[in-house]
Amino acid sequence: MRCEDNNMKNINLIKFLLSLILLLLISASFNTTEPPSNTTLTLKLEDVSCTEAWVMLKTTNLQLPATITLKQYNPNNDSTSQTINLNTQDSLLYIDSLLPNQTYKILAAMQQPVPMGYNNASNELSVTTLDTTSHNFTWQTWTFDGQAESCALYDVAIIDENNIWAVGEIYVADTSVNGYTKYNAVHWNGQSWELKRIYTYSSCNPVDYAPLKAIWAFSANNIVVTSGGSIGWFDGNTNRTDCGIRSILTGSINKLWGSGSSDLYAVGNNGNIAHYNGQSWSKIESGTTVNLYDVWGATDGKTVWTCGYSGDYANSVFLRIKDGNTEKIYEGSSNGQSNGYYVGPMSGVWTDNKYRVFLMTGGGIYIQQNSNEFFLEKEIMMFNHGSYGIDGTRSNNIFACGDEFVGHWNGSTYYNYPELHRQFRTYYNINTKGNVVCVVGTDYSDILNSGAIIALGYK
Repeated sequence: MRCEDNNMKNINLIKFLLSLILLLLISASFNTTEPPSNTTLTLKLEDVSCTEAWVMLKTTNLQLPATITLKQYNPNNDSTSQTINLNTQDSLLYIDSLLPNQTYKILAAMQQPVPMGYNNASNELSVTTLDTTSHNFTWQTWTFDGQAESCALYDVAIIDENNIWAVGEIYVADTSVNGYTKYNAVHWNGQSWELKRIYTYSSCNPVDYAPLKAIWAFSANNIVVTSGGSIGWFDGNTNRTDCGIRSILTGSINKLWGSGSSDLYAVGNNGNIAHYNGQSWSKIESGTTVNLYDVWGATDGKTVWTCGYSGDYANSVFLRIKDGNTEKIYEGSSNGQSNGYYVGPMSGVWTDNKYRVFLMTGGGIYIQQNSNEFFLEKEIMMFNHGSYGIDGTRSNNIFACGDEFVGHWNGSTYYNYPELHRQFRTYYNINTKGNVVCVVGTDYSDILNSGAIIALGYK
C-alpha cells in the first residue's frame, strides 16, 4: 500500500508541475510587455540643402516612448551623436550645420540595453549636401524711355532663353492724337527686345492695351496676364479676357502663381485671393484686408503661401493656404520682431520644398518653417533698401531685387551685383530659369519721368 501511495503522490506531483508549466506558457503568450520580434528602424532622405537635411525615421512595432541615438559620420571620419526622444512611430529629423557638397553617413540606433526582439540599428543613410552655385553672371541692360509718360515694367516670365515676356506700361511719343502710343509688354526673341501691345479691351475691361501688372507662363502659348482686376489668357499673339474673376475681386491683382492651368492663384489688394480650377474662379477668404503682393506654392502640392503689407507699410501679413483653407501665420506691425530679426513689410515668398519657405521682408530674406507659428529662423540675405521680388530654382540659387539692387544667394553666401546698382532705380520683379535670369523695373532720369528698365543675365 505504501508503494502505491508513493506512486500516486509522484503522479500527482508530475501533474501539478505540468499544470504549472502550462499556466506559465499561457501567461507568457498573453504578456503584452514582450516586444514583437519584427521591430525595425528605417531612415529615408526627404530633402537636402547646402547645409541642411530632412530625414524621415520610420519605425515598425516600436514601443513608445522610446529613446534613440542619431549618429552622424562626417566626411573626415569623425562622428557626432545626439539623443532623440520618440513619441510617434514616424518622425521627421532635421539636421543642420552641414557643409556644402559633402557626403555624410547617418545611422539611428536604439539606446542600450536593447530589449529582446528589437533590431539595434537602422540602415546607414548616405546624405550628400548641395554644392553652392556661382555668383558669376554676365549682365546686359536695356531702357525703354518713350519720352511721353513715366514707364515701368512690373513683372517678367521666362519661357526659355529665346522666349521671354515682360509686362508693364511704356508710352512712346509720336504725332498721334494722344501724343504717344502705349505699349504694355516687351518680348525677347533671343536676339532683341520688341515692344508689344497686348489687347485687353472687353466688356469687363473697357481699356484697350491697358497697363499689365503681372504675368505667369505655363508654356509659349499658355500665358496669363493681368490688368487691374482683369485676367487674360494670352497665346503669344491673341489675348482672351476672362471676366469670371471680376465678381469676386475688390481690388487689383498684384501677382500670379500656378502649378498648372487648372491650378492658378491670383492675389491682390484688400486681401484678395482667387483660385482657378481649370473651369471657373472661386474666392478664397483671406481673413485680412492688407494688400497681398506675392504668392508661391510648395512642392507638396497642398500648401500655398502669400504675403503683403498695407499701403502705408505699417502692417504686414503672412498667410498659408492649405487644402483650400487660409491660416494667418502673422498679421501685425511691420516694426515687430521675431527671433531678434526686424519683420518689415513682407513683399515676397518662395520655396522649393515642403518643410520651409523663404520669406522676403524689408530687412532681408529669412527661413520660415512650414508651420502655423511665425518664427524667422535664419537670415540668409540682409537689405539696406526696399525689397520687392524673389525667385529661384533651388535653395542654393535664389535671386532678390528691390530699390537699387539685385542680389544672389548661392546656398552659403549672398552677393549684390554692383553693375546693376544705380541710384533712383527700382527693380520690381525677377525670374530665373536654367542659366538665365531677368529682372525688370523702372529707372528715374529725373523726379518726374522714368524709363522702363530690363536686365538680362547669363551664367
